[in-house]
Amino acid sequence: QEQLVESGGGLVQAGGSLRLSCVASGLTFGSHNMGWFRQVPGKERELVAAINWSGDSTEYVDSVKGRFTISRDNAKNTVYLQMNNLEPSDTAVYYCAANMNMAALKFGLGYWGQGTQVTVSS
Repeated sequence: QEQLVESGGGLVQAGGSLRLSCVASGLTFGSHNMGWFRQVPGKERELVAAINWSGDSTEYVDSVKGRFTISRDNAKNTVYLQMNNLEPSDTAVYYCAANMNMAALKFGLGYWGQGTQVTVSS
C-alpha cells in the first residue's frame, strides 16, 4: 500500500530553519514527481515546491524562492524541503504528495502524506 510519511515540523523563531522529510513506501518512488504543499485553516492549499522524478527540475511558489529548497534522494525514497529564513507567514501544515504526472500533482492529485505542522513565531 502506498504511503507517504512526513517529519521534521515544529516550532521555530522567525529567521530560523527547518528541514522537512517525506519517506515514501509502496510506490516506485523514482518514477514519481514530488511536491510539498501547505495549508492554513480557512485558506486554500498551496503548492510550495515541486521536483520532477529525476530531480533535475524544480519549481517554487514566489513567496519561498531563495529561502526554500526541495531535493530528493531516490535511493532513500525520500524528498526533502529545506526551509531557511522562515517567516510567520510560513506557518501551516505541510504535506508531501506524489504523482507520476506533474500536471496532476500540481493540481493536487496523487498520493498524500498526513502532514506535519510548522509554526514560526515572530
